Amino acid sequence: MDQHNRFLLTAELKRDEGVSLKPYTDTVGKLTIGTGRNLSDMGISSHENDYLLSNDIVRVEKGLDEHMPWWQALDPVRQRVLANMCFNLGIGKLLGFKHTLHLMQSGQYTQAADAMLQSKWAVQVNQRAVRLANMMRLGQT
Repeated sequence: MDQHNRFLLTAELKRDEGVSLKPYTDTVGKLTIGTGRNLSDMGISSHENDYLLSNDIVRVEKGLDEHMPWWQALDPVRQRVLANMCFNLGIGKLLGFKHTLHLMQSGQYTQAADAMLQSKWAVQVNQRAVRLANMMRLGQT
């Protein structure tokens, strides 16, 4: 199909299928998103996953920059710990870790790691929390 016909088809499909930026259940019970993407049967490709993940990482970094600019002064390993937590929790819930974040910001990494492990989040994510706390404590993976 040439570029002009692909452009017209795109417009027609958006008109006919609609565009939903959030998942919904279609008329036959299939989980759908975007312009008629059947997630139930088709899912997404590895390339699409990488694209979404890359965008999500940029969103996490922007949230950290906006709400915790001090995170940029951390070493790369501890930056990844905060970004990983933010990805999992969202910036709003991460900001609720006031004591832990204060410890991180002030360089008290052992105490920050201990506080991470004493949280409800640590119980929920189990080994992820243990791994991230060790990275926070040691500054290495």
